[in-house]
Amino acid sequence: MVNGSNQPIGIFDSGIGGLTVAKAIRKLLPNESFIYFGDTAHLPYGDKSPESIRLYAKGITEFLLARKCKMIVIACNTASAHAQKTVQKICGAEIPVINVIDPVAIYAAEHFASGKIGVIGTKGTIESRVYVKRIEKLNPRLHVKSRATPLLAPMIEEGFFNNKISQAVINSYLAIPSLKGIAALILGCTHYPLIKRQVESFYDGQVEIIDSTSVVAGTVRNELKRRKIQNLAKSKPKFNFHVSDYTDSFEMSTRIFFSEKIHLQESRIWDL
Repeated sequence: MVNGSNQPIGIFDSGIGGLTVAKAIRKLLPNESFIYFGDTAHLPYGDKSPESIRLYAKGITEFLLARKCKMIVIACNTASAHAQKTVQKICGAEIPVINVIDPVAIYAAEHFASGKIGVIGTKGTIESRVYVKRIEKLNPRLHVKSRATPLLAPMIEEGFFNNKISQAVINSYLAIPSLKGIAALILGCTHYPLIKRQVESFYDGQVEIIDSTSVVAGTVRNELKRRKIQNLAKSKPKFNFHVSDYTDSFEMSTRIFFSEKIHLQESRIWDL
C-alpha cells in the first residue's frame, strides 16, 4: 500500500462530533481531501466496552484503508483511548495514525509548568484515565482532575446547547470541588467545542479552555509534512461522508458541526 499526497485523509468518530476535527483540518489544510465515517449504528462510544470499541475501530479502519486513505485520524476521545494500538497495527508503519488525545496531552504538558489541569469527557474516556496517565507522565508537576460528563454529547448531538438549560447542565458538571483551582480545562470529547463558549462563561475567562480540534489539525499538518505526503496541489479537494446508520434528522444535524449542508452516504459495514 503506497500513500501518495493526493490520496484522502480518513477520519472517524462514533457520530458527527468528529466533524469538528474534520472542519479544523479543512481550514488548516485546504488542499486535502478526506473521507469521514460516523459510526452512528453504535453511538455513543462512551458507554461501550473497550473490546467493542476496538472491534468497531477495526472495521472502520479497514473501510477507510480500502479507499486508499493516506492517514487515519481517530476523531473520538473514547476510541483514541481504547483503540489506538488496534488501528496502528492494521495500518502498519506506512500509514500514520493520529489520535485526539496525545496532541492535547503534549500541549498541556508543555504550556503549563505546574498546577492542576481539568478534563471533561465521556465515561469511557474518563474511566480509562488516559489523560491523567499521559499528561502526568509528560510533566510530573501537573496534576490532572477528571470529570465524566455523559449527558453532554447526546445533548449536543440533538442540537440542544447554547441555551439556559444546557448552561445549567454544564454548570452543574463543572461546579464539583475537584475542578476548583484548575489552570486549564481540556474538552475531552470532539462534541464539546460546540459548548466551548458556555464553558468559558462558567469560568468567566479565568481558565484556559483547551479545544482539541485546532491542536489535532496542527499535528496532522506536521505529520503530513514530515512524511512528505501533504497535498500542495491547487486542485479542488473531495469530501465524502459516510455513516453506518442513516436518518434524515441526522443529516440535518451535521450542519451544526460543519456549518454547511453535506451529503451523508449510508455504509452498513456491519452487515457485510
